[in-house]
Amino acid sequence: MKRYVIERDLPGVGGMSGEELCGASAKSNEALEQIPGVQWEHSYVAGDKTFCIYLAENEDAIQKHAELSGFPANVITEVTTIIDPTTAG
Repeated sequence: MKRYVIERDLPGVGGMSGEELCGASAKSNEALEQIPGVQWEHSYVAGDKTFCIYLAENEDAIQKHAELSGFPANVITEVTTIIDPTTAG
């Protein structure tokens, strides 16, 4: 599977309560149950956006999740390489 970063414009998401974020996660999980071959790793919440890390066969699967969940996939970017501090040697 390929790894993707999905940028979602969600006004107000940074101010959501834990309970509201729990509900959003549950809604996303319900959509994922309907799409084979897609896995949500985690998301970063920053201001009015989320940056979600997903594993999927292709972008179409990501778009299908966006349709079913109601959460937009404004920008979908395939991750081609991962680096971290240990990459320096």
